[in-house]
Amino acid sequence: MKQTCILSIAVFVFLSPILLVNANPQSSKQTQNAQEREKSIRLPASDSHYQIVQNYVEQNPEPDYKHASSAAYEAFQDMKFGVRIHWGLYSIEAHPRESWPFLTMNNNKKQAYQEQYKTWNPTGFDAEEWMKFFERSGLKCFAFTSKHHEGFSMFDTATRVTQRVNWTAPGGPVLENCNIAYSIMDTPFKRDVVGELCTAAHNHGIKIDLYFSHPDWYDADFRPFNYHPLQTPGSRDHPYEYGDTFKDTHNNPMVSDPTPEVTERMLARHRAQLSELLTKYGKIDMICLDQWMGRSVWPQMRETIKSLRKIQPDVMFRCRGIGNYGDYYTPEGFVPGAKENTKMPWMSIYPIAGSFSYVSDPSKYEDGKWLVKNLVDTVAKGGNFMVGIGPDGNGKFHPKAIEALEYAGDWLKVNGEAIYSTRARAGVLWKEGKDIRFTRTKNGKTVYALALKWPGEHLHLLTINPVVGSKISMVGSSKRLTWSAVPGGGVDIDIPSSLQNETLRPCKSAWAFKMVVDPKTEIAQR
Repeated sequence: MKQTCILSIAVFVFLSPILLVNANPQSSKQTQNAQEREKSIRLPASDSHYQIVQNYVEQNPEPDYKHASSAAYEAFQDMKFGVRIHWGLYSIEAHPRESWPFLTMNNNKKQAYQEQYKTWNPTGFDAEEWMKFFERSGLKCFAFTSKHHEGFSMFDTATRVTQRVNWTAPGGPVLENCNIAYSIMDTPFKRDVVGELCTAAHNHGIKIDLYFSHPDWYDADFRPFNYHPLQTPGSRDHPYEYGDTFKDTHNNPMVSDPTPEVTERMLARHRAQLSELLTKYGKIDMICLDQWMGRSVWPQMRETIKSLRKIQPDVMFRCRGIGNYGDYYTPEGFVPGAKENTKMPWMSIYPIAGSFSYVSDPSKYEDGKWLVKNLVDTVAKGGNFMVGIGPDGNGKFHPKAIEALEYAGDWLKVNGEAIYSTRARAGVLWKEGKDIRFTRTKNGKTVYALALKWPGEHLHLLTINPVVGSKISMVGSSKRLTWSAVPGGGVDIDIPSSLQNETLRPCKSAWAFKMVVDPKTEIAQR
């Protein structure tokens, strides 16, 4: 009898946690929601970088991996407007396309390029000045190149490069031993640019996105695993193991394959630098990964992402090189033509002058109206818009870039409520025709119609049914507009004669009209 009693107690103790979980339907529901959320964070099949890695980066992340939290995703989708800054050795001579031209330089130019750091002293750089400019422009986040493909680190890294290429050695390029950080701290400037930017951003409440390139063209340990100025017999004979880039770089010098020890050293430095970015500079909101590494090192790369997630669980990872382990993706150089068919957040990144780095020619720059139009179009489709600009070799932005971004800032001072923290309308309701875009508040009770072209004396909207007796107004104007419901659905809005005068309008382009709607009616229309 005593044994039976003891056994019963033991069984109860063993089962009680299970019983408690089952007895808490709310906890069970939360667990189910979390599982469903993890399954829904998937890249669209059309993403070009995903197409490169999808054959070896598994479609479904391993069960022990968790994306950033729902709160982090919400904060990401609230930002709406950011700026991407590309700054590095390529800025000294205003190279187009950032460090990419390095791949096609002759050996003398490659060597000279790599040694520019010895005299670079960009004393015009001022992190506080940058942040004040970003604030005036209405920007909620910035992305900055902590390290581009060229391998030059814009931060104070403790890691060391131990093998590099001497491009002008007698007899042709050779690998040589070295011991250098190859960073901004090796220049006469000797200031941690990333550190100063992060401190200033935290002081101004601007979110931080640190760009980091997977490949490194200075550190020979990284050969090749991606586009690289060096190639190996392995990349020639098994290109799929190295990101299938040999076909694009077959004229580059051939050197020996990296040994297992060299590959291990490369992966350790790659992980150490990313870990530095997440441990030295306080809260980092996003890590903007770029490019990819080959199939043969994906298991180690996956473990790197897992280790970084432990350092800052809510950092949002750009998906490049890591597939569905990423938290957001970036259509580049364009705004998608329609809403993206995915629950993974996205941010369109679009250079204002055709290059993400500094462009000296003023005729290459788009204006503020272009910027506002793309911002409105992107937000209506449910994305964020990040404009790309670059400072010159001394850390100063082009006057045309400043002019365009400050135009956007003035526009957002008036119309920010129609952009920040909004969401897209359901289904195809994000637009009407060529010139009308919509956004809505999170609770769905307010809809904004943004007219990319001045509508004239009347604005007719087909998909809006305002609440009877509610107010319609133009954002930035206190004037109440006369409106009438259209039989069968829709609304006609009268725009008074006073607003036909351009100088009396609250802004110079993309006018926002604010309406109160019934969220249930909105859902029924999708």
